[in-house]
Amino acid sequence: MAGSSAFAFAREARRAGLMSRRQIAADALANLAFRLRGSTDAGTDALRDRVGRAVEGVPVRDLQRMGPGILADVLPRVYPEMLREAYAHQDAGRPVFIVTAASQELAEVVAAVLIFDGAIGSGWEREGEVYTGRAIEPFTYREGKAEAIRLLARDEGFELAGSWAYSDSGSDLPMLRAVGNPVAVNPDGELERVAREQGWRVMRFERLRRRLAIGAAALGAAVVGGAGRRVVRRRQAPTPMRSRVVVPLRRR
Repeated sequence: MAGSSAFAFAREARRAGLMSRRQIAADALANLAFRLRGSTDAGTDALRDRVGRAVEGVPVRDLQRMGPGILADVLPRVYPEMLREAYAHQDAGRPVFIVTAASQELAEVVAAVLIFDGAIGSGWEREGEVYTGRAIEPFTYREGKAEAIRLLARDEGFELAGSWAYSDSGSDLPMLRAVGNPVAVNPDGELERVAREQGWRVMRFERLRRRLAIGAAALGAAVVGGAGRRVVRRRQAPTPMRSRVVVPLRRR
C-alpha cells in the first residue's frame, strides 16, 4: 500500500484523544524519511513504544471502534497491482496472508475486507478487556516477521521453500530470505541493492519517491536562484507508512 497502516492508526488515535499532535507530526517526519531512505530499527521501535504508551489502559472495544476510520484511510491506498498479484496466487491454490508490524486487530480487518486468507500483525497484551501497552513477541518487524511466518508454516503445514514474500523495505530481508520466492516491491535502497545482487524479482509501480526527488530538486533550484521573493505553499503532510507485506504460502 502507499502509506502506513501504523500512521492511519495514529491519526485515528489522535481523533480519539490517545495521541498528541506533536506525536503525529513526528510520525509524519519519520514517514517521509522512510519513503526516501527506508525504515530503521530505531524508528520502528520508537513508534511501537509510542503506540504501546497510547493504548496502555485503553479498553479493547475503544480501539476496535477505530477500525472504520482506519479502513477509510488504508483501503484507497492499496495498490491494485498487488491485489491482482495476490488474487492470482489464490486462484492458483495458494493462500494469501498479510504480515505487518501494524496491530493484529487491524491486520485481520484489512485481510477480511481484501478477501485474503489471514493476517499476522503485532499483538498487545491485555488484562481483562484493557490493553497493558506491552507488545507480544514476536513483534512482527525484521527478524520478528521471519519468526512469525515460520510459526505459521509450522502450524498450518505450509512449505516456505515453495512460498512467496513481498516487501518494499530492507527491514524485511529476514522474511524475504526465509521463503523460496522473494519479491521486492518499490524497493528502498537497501532492498534494491540486495535484490539486484541476488537476482530477485522486482516490481515497480510507485511514483511517490520520484515526485519527492523532483520536488526537492526544484526547491533547491529556487533557493539557489534567489528570485527576490518568497512563496510559501502549505502542503498536506504525506501519510506515513510502514512496509505492507503480502505473503502467499503454499500448503504441503
